[in-house]
Amino acid sequence: MTNASSLERRLRSELTGDVLFDGFSRGRYATDASFYQIMPAGVVVPRSMDEALRALAIARDEGLKVTPRGGGTSQCGQTVNGGLVVDLSKHLNRILSLDIEGRTCVVEPGIVLDDLNRQLKKHGLWFPVDVSTASRATIGGMAGNNSCGGRSLRYGTMRDNTLSMEAALADGTLSRFGEVSRDLSDLEAGDSTCALFRDMLDLGAREADEIAARFPKVQRRVGGYNLDALVPRNAPNNMAHLLVGSEGTLAFTTKVELKLWPVIRNKALGVCHFGSFYEAMDAAQHLVKLKPIAIELVDRTMIALGRDIAMFRPIISAAIKGDPDAVLVVEFAEEDQADNLARLKQLGELMGDLGFGWNNEPRKWGGVVEITEPALQSGIADFRAAGLNVMMSMKQEGKPVSFVEDCAVPLPHLADYTARLNEVFARHGTSGTMYAHASEGCLHVRPVLNLKLEKDVKAMRAIAEEAFALVREYKGSHSGEHGDGLVRSEFHATMFGERLVADFREVKQRFDPDGVLNPGKIVAAPRMDDRSLFRFKPDYRVAELKTKLDWSAYPGAGGGFQGAVEMCNNNGACRKLEGGVMCPSYRTTRNEKDVTRGRANTLRLAISGQLGPDALASDEMMETLKLCVSCKACRHECPTGVDMAKMKIEVLAARAATHGLTLRDRLVGYLPRYAGLASRFAPVANLRNRSSLLRKLFERFAGISARRALPAFRSDVFVPPAEAVGPEGGREVVLFADTFNRIYERENLDAALRVLAAGGYRVHLPKPANGSRPLCCGRTFLSAGLVDEARAELDRLVAAFAPFAARGVPIVGLEPSCLLTLRDELASLRKDNDAKAVGAHALTFEEFLVREAEAGRLQLPLGTVADKAIVHGHCHQKSFGAFKPVEQVLRLVPGLKVETIESSCCGMAGAFGYGADTYDASIEMAELSLLPAVRRADPDTLVVADGTSCRHQIHDGTQREALHVARVLAMSIDRAETHSSSPAAKEPNHG
Repeated sequence: MTNASSLERRLRSELTGDVLFDGFSRGRYATDASFYQIMPAGVVVPRSMDEALRALAIARDEGLKVTPRGGGTSQCGQTVNGGLVVDLSKHLNRILSLDIEGRTCVVEPGIVLDDLNRQLKKHGLWFPVDVSTASRATIGGMAGNNSCGGRSLRYGTMRDNTLSMEAALADGTLSRFGEVSRDLSDLEAGDSTCALFRDMLDLGAREADEIAARFPKVQRRVGGYNLDALVPRNAPNNMAHLLVGSEGTLAFTTKVELKLWPVIRNKALGVCHFGSFYEAMDAAQHLVKLKPIAIELVDRTMIALGRDIAMFRPIISAAIKGDPDAVLVVEFAEEDQADNLARLKQLGELMGDLGFGWNNEPRKWGGVVEITEPALQSGIADFRAAGLNVMMSMKQEGKPVSFVEDCAVPLPHLADYTARLNEVFARHGTSGTMYAHASEGCLHVRPVLNLKLEKDVKAMRAIAEEAFALVREYKGSHSGEHGDGLVRSEFHATMFGERLVADFREVKQRFDPDGVLNPGKIVAAPRMDDRSLFRFKPDYRVAELKTKLDWSAYPGAGGGFQGAVEMCNNNGACRKLEGGVMCPSYRTTRNEKDVTRGRANTLRLAISGQLGPDALASDEMMETLKLCVSCKACRHECPTGVDMAKMKIEVLAARAATHGLTLRDRLVGYLPRYAGLASRFAPVANLRNRSSLLRKLFERFAGISARRALPAFRSDVFVPPAEAVGPEGGREVVLFADTFNRIYERENLDAALRVLAAGGYRVHLPKPANGSRPLCCGRTFLSAGLVDEARAELDRLVAAFAPFAARGVPIVGLEPSCLLTLRDELASLRKDNDAKAVGAHALTFEEFLVREAEAGRLQLPLGTVADKAIVHGHCHQKSFGAFKPVEQVLRLVPGLKVETIESSCCGMAGAFGYGADTYDASIEMAELSLLPAVRRADPDTLVVADGTSCRHQIHDGTQREALHVARVLAMSIDRAETHSSSPAAKEPNHG
């Protein structure tokens, strides 16, 4: 580590960006979406391209290799290495120039594809290499791997859409790689660049016949170096195409010039169903004749797994008919929608001509489900894009493994190839999953293996050799997408022949004679089954650990905690910057430390002893989890179900057991225990908010930010007026009076009672059996890692609520985080029938009302209260699919236009927003979209938010009062009763 220590000192003195050399940070960059793990010497996150190039120069001087990195989603190990990793994704992500008329742009390599397309959309343009990882894949990484995307049938690959690149050679020479004439007479470059280009063009001329004979004749060929870009028949030659697909081994990319296309305006999808997988594969060659822009395969396994994932279940229900063995999603996207619909009709006719029908026997069973609704089309696209993670959602030691992931064969051979490949899998005791690009003969194929077992590693090797032999037999490519990396590079000799592999070595030597740039990829590669390079190395072990929550759905130590942590496959869906909620802290910091993937990797390294003893309860682990707001978005939006909020509870429990509690932990955790006393002395309890001195003392000793006012205690806390209210003969419902609404905002509970009673419901307000302090869900205790205390609270609650649940009485709550604890954490703490019944009958206020309305039982007299309401959804509502009912209920109010704010976490997140060390992050999260949207709202517009924390954040950031849905409905009922729904008598402004 002498060189690394010297490297670190120099980097810190000469760069302003992040320089990360601690074990925790290095561990987070040791993996990508492959099964490999190589610990780097250090990581740099440069603030400018000049800093990136300076880091390259310093590393070269110190004798260390350099690996550029974007989203870190490579499936073949391209972005892991033992030297210096340079992360370009945080700062180097701008559009440098845009030519709208010429349909080109120049970008920095760290820009994410979705981010690029969001900026291009307003100009009617997009970059169409639409990889499934578009929400986190960077253009530099896509160029490095020669990415293809689902619509390459029409738009081509990354190479086809790259016009030029600027890049630095290993020695620091900065050159432009673009189109040149064979004699280089049009090249304006220095002598060294001219000499390099001359040597490359000479190599292309010398090897033209060998390249023509040995390079596969399929579009999806991304293996090796693109020597075919150098041959005379392609003159003028584009030197950038030699860099595309070179995986950072030839030069360090600084700019990429891209070809842009008009956005797709109209689409029509035909979901072709097949009772036989073989028949589906055989049909692909015929379906492409209708000139769709894509044909994507979804197999039986992916359909079944998708049905078990909440976010995809309704999509599959709408798009899938019966029980197909496979479906092919055929996409038409012509300018004229009538043309698309005509082709959709032709698709159905073609399926009939091929002998398929809904009433046929299984081999020829099938037909077309037409999808013209844009929302469902988007849902299907999201499901297909999540295919990798869906396949990886198996809760078992064995997982679908990427190594013959994307071989490509000519379409006429696709059915035979896949059939024979399944025979290969069966011979080695496994089966595989298959999905994706049927239109290109390039399927994502993953046999299920457990790479912790030597026998499965040997099976992987054997399967690879046999599969690649099949590909060669069919004149296909063993690398049709995702590149070579550590997985496929060693097999180039059998695919391309020794002569071309020698040419690859010559190219690498000419560009990078000292092997500085990402060595071990494409040339001089290690064996793909070298277990010393695996994430699960031969000595990988997780010692037994005591856990507090139930993890039994997963395998491994800690009652399954190990298996839950290892569910993270590093695909990086948590790095998306817009849409959904996940991951709010990453959206503000862009740090690998602050994304679900980074946290999961850190946990895996910690429990397996790779970060030293007691790493789970260490200060570094707490720093890793500090900005996790426990929003539960990952639980819902990560298709492999990585539940970091639940994992954080385990870490906090381990921390509390080892180091005890801080004063802030005690103040937050024990709030339900002292709230009653505080309310009796509310003026004294609230002194802190009115005294700058007390604020400063609270910040110093309790870590509570002096910049934030605490919720004010009140003496008139909510006390149930009776054990039950409402008409005695009404339908029964239990109202859960949570701690937050009870002691801070009783108006919400009063309003809920008003609404339920007006609807004719008999509302029960159960008390604890022993008559002690009010019931609580234990949420605050969980946030401090006090799991046993939380269990005690839930025991009291279950005892009070279980008799009602046993009778089928719904249990309704107003605070999403509290009510949904009964559907989530309760099941991790108790497995008895009483707890299950309480969880099964727990509904948010809006879920209950929507259910009653859909059953025709909801009769509320509602009047006009405002013209418009903007709504912010609580993170837990979104995670549990409980937000849509909020919109539905508000639309019951006459004349109320409801608009949802597209927001991630509000940033308050319970106690998070009050922390002195997290206040700034809290505000940054809110400023991403929530607070600006509220500020833009008209003063007469209602602002609606169900979460206590959300309402406080909105008030602190905008001075607007946000209302719970219960209060909006109560206002509406009052208006109906007193003004007979007269628009002229509107409620005074509540904004």
